Amino acid sequence: MRAADPACLFCRIVAGEIPATRVHDDEALIAIRDIAPRAPTHVLFMPREHIPSAADLTADDGPMLGALFGAAAEFARSEGIADTGYRMVTNIGAWGGQTVDHLHVHLLGGRSMSWPPG
Repeated sequence: MRAADPACLFCRIVAGEIPATRVHDDEALIAIRDIAPRAPTHVLFMPREHIPSAADLTADDGPMLGALFGAAAEFARSEGIADTGYRMVTNIGAWGGQTVDHLHVHLLGGRSMSWPPG
């Protein structure tokens, strides 16, 4: 298991040091409502372990990723956005738009999405 980074905002949220609105919480991951939502539904799914970005994933992370995508799909169904559609995205590095160096997947829904996104 990778060690938490005491300077990481999301590690501190996972540890309960910083409050957040949790919508999912299990042994592998948590999900929180985004504090600056870009859609009516905007939730961040993240592993409890500190993984800086998707670029740092290994084959050993497969079970965690399966749990993350499964939890996100279940959440989308519970929010009533699964039938109309939603977007899931992760940013990697500064040019990719990553602002917190802890792997997280944005789930956005509740409105029509355009392409390309940015």
